[in-house]
Amino acid sequence: MKRAIPAVISAATALTLVLAGCGGEDEPADPNAPVTITLAGWSLSTTPEFKTLADGFHAAHPNVTVELKEYDATNYDTQMTADLAAGTAPDVYVLKNLKNFYTYQSGGQLLDVPNAGGSTAYQVDGKTYAVPYRQDSWVLFYNKELFTKAKVAPPDGSWTWDDYATAAKALTTGLKTAGSKATGTYQHVFQSTVQGFALAQTPGADLLSGDFGYLKPYYQRSLDLQAAGAQPTFGTATTNKLTYQAEFGKQQSAMLLMGTWYIATLLKQRKSGDADTFEWGIAPAPQFDKSTTGASATPVTFGDPTGMGINPKASKAKQAAAKDFLAYVAGEDAGKALAAIGITPATTSDAVTQTLFGLDGVPQDDLSKLAYAKHDTKAENPVSKHTAGLQNLLNDMHTAVLSDSKGLDEAITEAQNRAKNEVLNQ
Repeated sequence: MKRAIPAVISAATALTLVLAGCGGEDEPADPNAPVTITLAGWSLSTTPEFKTLADGFHAAHPNVTVELKEYDATNYDTQMTADLAAGTAPDVYVLKNLKNFYTYQSGGQLLDVPNAGGSTAYQVDGKTYAVPYRQDSWVLFYNKELFTKAKVAPPDGSWTWDDYATAAKALTTGLKTAGSKATGTYQHVFQSTVQGFALAQTPGADLLSGDFGYLKPYYQRSLDLQAAGAQPTFGTATTNKLTYQAEFGKQQSAMLLMGTWYIATLLKQRKSGDADTFEWGIAPAPQFDKSTTGASATPVTFGDPTGMGINPKASKAKQAAAKDFLAYVAGEDAGKALAAIGITPATTSDAVTQTLFGLDGVPQDDLSKLAYAKHDTKAENPVSKHTAGLQNLLNDMHTAVLSDSKGLDEAITEAQNRAKNEVLNQ
């Protein structure tokens, strides 16, 4: 089963969070005084979770207003780092993944939140600096209607990466024959789409070792699919600013590897007309080999928790309200609210799964339910002072390889040398 991070905080603990460690003046803040706290978010028009949490908290705490501050999704951490340095960051900000947690924490940019539960991913020296509110896992989204149109058998839970590649090529050919310009699959430009799976699924793979040979077969497969025309090239995706939401939602591709957060986006875009209405499903991500496929096995995938932390420069009153807000977002009520819009909360349960699959437009087949609920989700970013540096240089490698500006073997060797000289030995 997927890794669950203990996150439910009781009302008593929430009160402790409000009263403990606020700093500043000795006089306690009036808990009933009106206060507005700011919360970072991104892609607010297509990512409803931030407003859902803000509205839910305000309903339970009428004296506190949560005001959203929008950031660019792609450059979120860069912009947040700049705002924190300038003193203009919001009171509460999101840790999209674990890549930059060490940087934020070691730089004094996160407030210690005592008694925040067993959130070990965000603990340093026995102190907790953030709480998880979401835990996504990467799965395979697929368009059932395009599979039928191309006369290709849909995923059945037993696919390895070779099966996935074969299907992508067959779909592209079959759809072309049927008069469609859709490709078999779409691989977004994120380095995660290749490297996240390689690290999670390859036996013995270790990001912090500086040995990146485990990436090679995953890149060879991506390059082959590009060359075969079974997915848009990296150059096409970047030059034309393709989005995975439009590629899958507007039926430009039959398959999409993406995190479970996309469920909420797809549902919302179907209602707004930004996505077509068609029959879709979820399957486990393709696997390294057959040992983790089939009904009796647990498929391996990846996904960091998504958490929230508090800006230490917030005023005492805002810190108190922010701690109360963190207690809410990590709790059961927020979890149910997130599931009700298609988001996977940090701790899942049968009730959460039932809530999500009770939504209009969510597929009801057994494979979709299994893919959502059953997987071994490994962290994409081990918490270390070296993680951000290694991931940054691996992103350079990712771009160089998929844009065909550098050969795969040369790029891996260069990345390993850079890891040794620029990161691991520093």
